[in-house]
Amino acid sequence: MLKNIHPLLSPKLLQILRAMGHGDEIAIVDANYPAKSNASRLVRLDGCSAVEVLNGVLTVLPLDRYVEHPVHTMQVVGDPEAEPEIVSEFYTIIKRQESNPVAFATIERYAFYQRVKKSFAVVATGERRPYGNILLTKGVIV
Repeated sequence: MLKNIHPLLSPKLLQILRAMGHGDEIAIVDANYPAKSNASRLVRLDGCSAVEVLNGVLTVLPLDRYVEHPVHTMQVVGDPEAEPEIVSEFYTIIKRQESNPVAFATIERYAFYQRVKKSFAVVATGERRPYGNILLTKGVIV
């Protein structure tokens, strides 16, 4: 155990978060997401919800202040303006943990898959609610 490190941050996940550079992206995805086929680096946290993992990751990961949208979620198929309950929870966590305002954007489902394929890593969770997927852009410590 380490002091002040969120207990969900496994050694593998901490190594990945530390290895990421400014502008790299990491996806936190739900249990239905095709994580294995869409990840260059995969961490499995099947016993955890996406909300729990996001909360833990944001204790150490700075979000990028120099891009328009450092946070992306997947659009609801057939209703791109809809905001699933889990996405509202994501926004609440980010607003609570970030000292500066963060701009959010949504991405169409297949475009989201393509962007995640290019991401630095994917964290697969046991989240069972649909659209429990979020993409974060790493920033710098200032």
